[in-house]
Amino acid sequence: MVYCVPLMFVLMGRFSKRLQLFGISWLFVFLFFPMALKAQKTAPPIALNNERLPVQPREFYIAAVIDERADRGAVAWLLPTSGTVSTTPLYRLDLKDGAQATVMQFVNYSIPPNKTLRPVIIRIKKLKLTESLQADGRVEGKMEALLSFDLKRVYDSNHLIDYRTTSTYYRTTAQQYDTEPLFRNVLQAGLVYFNTWINREANTNIKLAKGVKVTFSDYTEQPEGDTIYYSVQRPLRWDDFKAAPIGEKYEASVLPSIGYNERVEIVNGIINVNLAIKTFLPKSTAWVRSGGNNTYSLNHEQRHFDIVKIIAERFKQKIRSEKLPVDNYDGYINVYYLEAFHEMNVMQDEYDNETSHGINQMAQQQWNEKIDKELGRFKP
Repeated sequence: MVYCVPLMFVLMGRFSKRLQLFGISWLFVFLFFPMALKAQKTAPPIALNNERLPVQPREFYIAAVIDERADRGAVAWLLPTSGTVSTTPLYRLDLKDGAQATVMQFVNYSIPPNKTLRPVIIRIKKLKLTESLQADGRVEGKMEALLSFDLKRVYDSNHLIDYRTTSTYYRTTAQQYDTEPLFRNVLQAGLVYFNTWINREANTNIKLAKGVKVTFSDYTEQPEGDTIYYSVQRPLRWDDFKAAPIGEKYEASVLPSIGYNERVEIVNGIINVNLAIKTFLPKSTAWVRSGGNNTYSLNHEQRHFDIVKIIAERFKQKIRSEKLPVDNYDGYINVYYLEAFHEMNVMQDEYDNETSHGINQMAQQQWNEKIDKELGRFKP
């Protein structure tokens, strides 16, 4: 502040008339502008030294770094090593080229990208070093970091794990502290931590699965209860029809349907899905009117059950023909199931309409041949 006083007097001597008019404004400029300059502390940005990671990942590479900090400004808020530390404001220091670009460049050198591996995104949630003066006169530096690791997918990403760390150092007010190794060590420790985690989880964690394998089985239940599960060795019998007749229009009725049980396990990084297909018919919903229990009518009802078996086999074929995505395999299976369920209802209606619920014997014979031919395609 002292150096501006002589200059102010010179200006006042030369421009006294103007100062009489604008003295307040000039005094404001010269009194406060130097103070603003003094409050600004600049220092060269932190340039991270390139360094190879001690281990080379075999399960992932870093596809992107995204800065998601609430404050994407400086990463370090430091006290100077001279002056009156207790009254001196903190000065800011940032990574060279900013956090996102600097970390990406550092990571690419530390672990050169192998794009045959899983693509991973690092999200910088927190990365900040703050110094504060302690009661004993020392300066405390506190580093806080939070890195989030996500698996990159085609349309989005899947969160895997977070790395969180806090570290502290102390210095005297006269000491200089090199912050570069602190930031470099935090990033290296985060990468090593994630590499250790993914090596341990790669073969068993469903989020890290590399493929989907679907196998099928036909659900059975022993001893047999109210539900009959389809088998060529177990055709319908009239004593399966347990319900009381409904209405007066038809001689007999059954309500077969399709479902499945799902079992999933991860083996060597592959999602193994077993679908136990349920082609079933509840006895408690099947009925026959007195006098309608003849061989012809039983065949008509058996064909309703056969149609469900055909649909179940088509459902299997559809899934086998698709390469299911690891991140939404269940969604595809559900969609194919709903499509199969709709197809089943449509085919059942066509069957009953064309055969007039079995009254049209010529149409019934045609459907018998059609169904037998279709079933023949699915024999093991």
